[in-house]
Amino acid sequence: MSDILFRLEAIIAARKAGLARDPGLAETSYVARLLAKGEARAARKLGEEAVETLVAALAEDEAALAGEAADLLFHLLLLLGARGVPLADVFAALEAREGLSGLDEKAARSEG
Repeated sequence: MSDILFRLEAIIAARKAGLARDPGLAETSYVARLLAKGEARAARKLGEEAVETLVAALAEDEAALAGEAADLLFHLLLLLGARGVPLADVFAALEAREGLSGLDEKAARSEG
């Protein structure tokens, strides 16, 4: 399995640290620019990418969907990085749900 998600997470973390040291980094780095605009902007960008992925799923070919899905994953990583949530925590949450019926898992979340 590719470790691209972890490599991207590391790049995002490096840009976030670099931005803290040098706000001018936002002029040369897309990631730093979005991080500099704050978590709300990163969240909105994720939403935009989700809509574009939905449109591609409904109206475009598989290559377009793959490209939009890549954008969506990237912007999810960016938002997680902005909030300081490690990708490992996301994987742990997924692993904790493995083997559970999706319906049972959803019902357990509604009860809490």
